[in-house]
Amino acid sequence: MSKLLWTSDAMAQAIRAATQGALPEGVTGLSIDSRTIGRGEAYFAIKGDVHDGHNFVEAALKAGAGLAVVEAAQRTKFPADAPLLVVDDVLAALVELAHASRARLGAQIIAVTGSVGKTSTKEALRCVLSAQGETHVSAASFNNHWGVPLSLARCPADVRFAVFEIGMNHAGEITPLVKMVRPHVAIVTTVEPVHLEFFAGIEAIADAKAEIFTGVEPGGAVVLNRDNAQFARLQRRAKKAGISRIVTFGTHKKSEARLIDVSLHATCSAVHADILDHDITYKLGMPGRHMAMNSLAVLAGASLLGADIARAALSLSQLEAPSGRGVRRALEVGQGEATLIDESYNANPASMAAALNVLGQARIGPHGRRIAVLGDMLELGPTGPALHHGVLEAITANRVDLVYCCGPLMRNLWDALSSGKRGGYAESSAALEAQAVAAVRAGDAIMVKGSLGSKMKIIVSALEKRFPGKAAHEEAV
Repeated sequence: MSKLLWTSDAMAQAIRAATQGALPEGVTGLSIDSRTIGRGEAYFAIKGDVHDGHNFVEAALKAGAGLAVVEAAQRTKFPADAPLLVVDDVLAALVELAHASRARLGAQIIAVTGSVGKTSTKEALRCVLSAQGETHVSAASFNNHWGVPLSLARCPADVRFAVFEIGMNHAGEITPLVKMVRPHVAIVTTVEPVHLEFFAGIEAIADAKAEIFTGVEPGGAVVLNRDNAQFARLQRRAKKAGISRIVTFGTHKKSEARLIDVSLHATCSAVHADILDHDITYKLGMPGRHMAMNSLAVLAGASLLGADIARAALSLSQLEAPSGRGVRRALEVGQGEATLIDESYNANPASMAAALNVLGQARIGPHGRRIAVLGDMLELGPTGPALHHGVLEAITANRVDLVYCCGPLMRNLWDALSSGKRGGYAESSAALEAQAVAAVRAGDAIMVKGSLGSKMKIIVSALEKRFPGKAAHEEAV
């Protein structure tokens, strides 16, 4: 039998719930999705933007859920013998359970925010910390008002390390989340023009990211990007929040985690750095200068938690890209192969430039081309058209041969492209799919990227279906 995460009594007490039916001794996990719930887990019937979880309680219990957490106003929908914890508000109950989880933890906790690189930095921390002790890490991109409490409430009481990703697209969102997590170390990867639709400018974005400082435990530390234009602003905010241990990373000569040299390869990088007075050379299992930069923050953060730096650096060779964030597939095209780089999960100007830089490093065959298939970057407000036009600079700098665009905002890039670089344009990813798939030939490297709302995964899936392949081979350094 799986180890209990929570006893039913402890859960009921933490969320101040009334009980109904024959409850199990405890639950082995927590879920808000009846489709993927595991046997013995607790199902939280959260009301989402589209669906009300109460409509799926019966399905969750049939799938093996040990109990369900439901609101009192809807308890009469369910049989009297159904195993239920009954509360006034299910999401509020999940938040209360998260606070109870944090109260029982003895782990060293690190939280990550930033305009770009949150999830890949979180996954890199998973890679290095899990090799040195039991580590709990938030799943996928669970970084919002329900994702953070769910991740925290799922944390076993006896882990050595815990890693949480904290996101936002409006001011004021990070504060309640970080005060729930109460990290010993907080990392801000960078501040870039993201979610500009909801902010007056990049300084306002920096201030919103700086909310993470308000929840850092007394005596804790923050890790900041010294190369970023908003560094001084973030540093001031950290000091104002009472944080005295501010560790910086970057190429700046005063950075405590300083990049000395990086050798970029198609599928990995070789990094030489000084991390808190340790001279270290290591292989990073993901390509791109942006990944090398964030690896400095990962090693600094891990060290601040008490992990061994040398072992942590060694672990980074095992790092793999999260889904939709640079995963590579070798596509079988005729008698040869093409490389697909799946960046379809999300996009903003900074991550778009980074992804195009990775495409520029990709190996191509004798007759191969570097092809970018790009969808709209959303939530950029009035600056959207200019920022899409500005992608041309990275297209040119990284020797991209052919560009396919979809969406009304990407029309601004399409109009700026020379005729020789124009592959095709459509209003949507579904309409662009056939053109992009038909263009591929052996030796090509194809990178697909756009905001989640642009649905670029459609094109990734079409390429994988048309050209079944395998994971791309790793390049030795």
